[in-house]
Amino acid sequence: MNAQRIDWKDVYFAYHVAKSGSLSAASLQLDVHHSTVLRRIDALEAQLGVKLFHRHPRGYSPTPAGEMLLETADKTQHQFDRLLGNLVANDNTLRGELVVTTLLSFIPPLTPIFAEFQNLHPEICIEISATPKLSRFEYGEAHVGIRPGKKPTTPDYVVQHLKHIPTSLYVSHEYIRKFGKMSSLRDIEGHRFITVGKKLMNVASTAWIETSVPKEQIHHRAADFNFALEMAKAGAGIAPCHVWLAEQEETLVPMFPAPTEWDASLWLITHRDLHHSPKVQAFTQFLKTKLKDS
Repeated sequence: MNAQRIDWKDVYFAYHVAKSGSLSAASLQLDVHHSTVLRRIDALEAQLGVKLFHRHPRGYSPTPAGEMLLETADKTQHQFDRLLGNLVANDNTLRGELVVTTLLSFIPPLTPIFAEFQNLHPEICIEISATPKLSRFEYGEAHVGIRPGKKPTTPDYVVQHLKHIPTSLYVSHEYIRKFGKMSSLRDIEGHRFITVGKKLMNVASTAWIETSVPKEQIHHRAADFNFALEMAKAGAGIAPCHVWLAEQEETLVPMFPAPTEWDASLWLITHRDLHHSPKVQAFTQFLKTKLKDS
């Protein structure tokens, strides 16, 4: 077998079959007919002289040789993705794509800032990645992160404090008319609460609801803070929310001033390989001037 004669596109096709587990799924990802995928897999196995897949009615599963190919190809794909991300972000001009990752609930207050930045730099295209998971900056999944919570400790990430974000309990005017206001965190009798559940016990306000409010007074469990806020706006109960976000909603009012023990931090995250690139620097410096604590 001569490695120089291997068509690396065949390896790429085999990689997708190994990841997806079937010819049909791989063909959809590659946008080709499944017979093309089969032909390339057969050709690669013939050239290598080894079987890469077990064929069975449920699809294709990798042999030990196929597992070796998948592991190496997966690393290669990640390295290639990282290379592309670095090449794009290290463009020395203020133009091209800039990927910013944050939470969906932070989009409303951030949108005017994004728009103002693009007015100053019209050749930069900001792509928003709204996801609860922290993107892998080392693979170019994002160039800048705006995230609340505990300070990220991932090696090679440049993490800067961006803003303090107090948190309180919010309700609609209609809820107050029906049930009145709370005077303190101890004044919970007769009130209805909305929580995002125990999956976010690292958030102080969520942990308080889950540990301090009787189960029968928790009337809604929302999928995330966005849904919890919408339920509060509809008058369904009391929901925790960052003051910075709730201020964007005219229909919401705080039950009482934000408890200091619920304060959180907003972090600005970049990767050290991209931190000093002109686009990233222009955006992060602009963001810091707009979001600095008053």
